[in-house]
Amino acid sequence: MTRLMHVKQGPYAPPVPVRELTAVSADGARLHVEVHGAEGSPTVVLAHGWTCSTAYWAAQIRDLAVDHRVIAYDQRGHGRSPASAACTTDALADDLEAVLAATLAPGEKAVLAGHSMGGMTLMAASARAGFREHAAAVLLCSTGSSRLVAEALVVPGRPGRARTWLTRKILGSRAPLGPVTPIARRILKYATMGPGSAPAMVEACARIVHACPTRVRYAWSHVLDSLDLDHGVRELTVPTAVVVGTADRMTPPVHARALAAALPDCVGVTELTGVGHMAPVEAPDAVTARIRALAAAYVRVEPDGLWDELEEAGA
Repeated sequence: MTRLMHVKQGPYAPPVPVRELTAVSADGARLHVEVHGAEGSPTVVLAHGWTCSTAYWAAQIRDLAVDHRVIAYDQRGHGRSPASAACTTDALADDLEAVLAATLAPGEKAVLAGHSMGGMTLMAASARAGFREHAAAVLLCSTGSSRLVAEALVVPGRPGRARTWLTRKILGSRAPLGPVTPIARRILKYATMGPGSAPAMVEACARIVHACPTRVRYAWSHVLDSLDLDHGVRELTVPTAVVVGTADRMTPPVHARALAAALPDCVGVTELTGVGHMAPVEAPDAVTARIRALAAAYVRVEPDGLWDELEEAGA
């Protein structure tokens, strides 16, 4: 299980949840889940990316929980969710379905937002019954469906076999990240964040990423290396918005444009100027605003008992 090293103060310090629970996935994997905000509000479900945790969504949770019900969970092996032998896209989809079943009422709709591997989780689950029961709309943030290593810009130079080989070696390294040092911050900022990222943003991301166990980071790097979820994009039939930073080296804008072209119901692509891969931390207001807009447009909250009255009336 990951050590919790997130920042303790400031806008990126995780808020205290209203309640915590454990969702159990299809293979028995146990997932740490947090619920924020008030019952009876529009619901948003947040899925974080590779090497992150629920702490990554601190800014979105703090803002949205004022008038939304916000559910965030730790992907298996991350945060407070124990590691599991199964590291596959099917396992990601199983986990999401387990979280939805544990936190949403039958038929309840929510906006599902995923960053990086969290977005890939939504694509992997797009044809699942649990996903289709609960997804009102989707936000895909800083993510892609295939060719992640070949398109990554972490290693400068022309595209080709040499750059892909070196990128694979770097992203799939078994070397421990070690403590958060000035050099570690500079490396993380170069690889994952825009050049204008403030020190507090870099610190928040570094604390979270460096807390991820080496074996978990390594295991999931192989899943991302061979990722092919193009079929999942085509199954993502709910209204879907796409967000990407123009300075994203991990999943550059070419992925966002490909997603927009393949999605059955794309409701817009937002390119954030100068922002890197960590868009929810680097541009929290912009990402939160997009989630809010999706919830306002596609999530309907009914007073208690009204659904029964509507069904009886044949609505």
